[in-house]
Amino acid sequence: MDTKRWLAVAAAALTMALASGAGAQNLEKLKQFKVSGVDLNIPPVLQEGRNADAIRDNLKRVRLPPGFRIDLYAIVPDARHMAVAPSTNMLFVGTRKTTVWAVTDRNSDGIADEVKPFAPSLDFKVPNGVCWTRDGFLIVVEHNRILNFPAAEFFYEGPDVAVIEVVPQGRLIPVEEESFNHGARTCRIGPDGKLYVTLGQPYNVQPRDKLALYDQWGIGGIVRMDPFDGSGREVYALGIRNSVGLEFNPADGTLWFTDNQTDGLGDDVPPGEINRATRPGQHFGYPYFGGKDFRIPDFANDTPPADVVPPQVEMEAHAADLGLVFYTGRAFPEKYRGGLFSAQHGSWNRTTPIGARVMFTRLGADGNAEATEVFADGWLDEETGVYRGRPVDVAVMKDGSLLVSDDFAGALYRITYTGEAAPR
Repeated sequence: MDTKRWLAVAAAALTMALASGAGAQNLEKLKQFKVSGVDLNIPPVLQEGRNADAIRDNLKRVRLPPGFRIDLYAIVPDARHMAVAPSTNMLFVGTRKTTVWAVTDRNSDGIADEVKPFAPSLDFKVPNGVCWTRDGFLIVVEHNRILNFPAAEFFYEGPDVAVIEVVPQGRLIPVEEESFNHGARTCRIGPDGKLYVTLGQPYNVQPRDKLALYDQWGIGGIVRMDPFDGSGREVYALGIRNSVGLEFNPADGTLWFTDNQTDGLGDDVPPGEINRATRPGQHFGYPYFGGKDFRIPDFANDTPPADVVPPQVEMEAHAADLGLVFYTGRAFPEKYRGGLFSAQHGSWNRTTPIGARVMFTRLGADGNAEATEVFADGWLDEETGVYRGRPVDVAVMKDGSLLVSDDFAGALYRITYTGEAAPR
């Protein structure tokens, strides 16, 4: 390596080390309600222009049931999971990079006016999971840390915010198990007031010698704990390959979650899953099963745990089912009330791509899934196989509209019901 290149690499490494150190120092300052010294002016994301116009044009391709329409709500780079604020007209959006976004509709016209980084004085690492406690504390679940922000929706204007360190860096999973693969966490607060977090296992199929360790930590499962100090941590569910979406049904308190299954076994197997957990300690089949009956070859000769819980819904293979939400609004027709919306990110390893759509699952009187159908699609160009968007998460707004996040286009969409066929 020549001298100039070596100096450039060394300078970059030093810059990263200093930035990381500053982030850790700032965390300690914010925990003590002290200022970090970061610039009070936070540049917002441009909401109009060529990019916004192109995204609006792409939305003309999206197909919805009669009476529904879709519009651009906000430009939000790398937008992943969403947490709609309980008291104000704004929300927070996680990413798989280093930013949590604060998205605000200040004039209440159904379109966001401002998008800017939340708590930019802190260093986030894959802050994909965002959710609220019952009393308005924002939880941010990173790859290997959990933070809690009191009254975030009221105190996000500046770079410094109050913060509680629920799980310190490196304590959510063993550091040696950190991976770029399957590291996006999601979270929800349960009816019991505890914080539930999904922990995807990092392999395509985890090695047999990892099973005991992963079961102990809840990797390839769901864990729960106190949302303020991380105490009382326990493994709630196991047998899950990589869940990137969970939601409690407000009607009965059961926990529903998606699961993405093994790659490389063919275009049509194993199916994607939507599951329902009715109590702690249940096992959902992986790595012995993918879907209800398909045996994963690496463990085909192993005896599965007793009482494996089959999925409620088998989705088309490799469509990448991610975020989901129960529809609690009243703006949509009766058919959708109490049902489950879910986002499909779209396949990356099928001969013919599939997914990039929003699905709807109707529930029966017993609380189980009855039928699933496509609610919104068109982000995947069927002629070329090119993605014009990749839905990640869905969220219900206070007015009953449905938000959809898209990390490919870097946007949030708002779906409303007008009662009339949307103009084309």
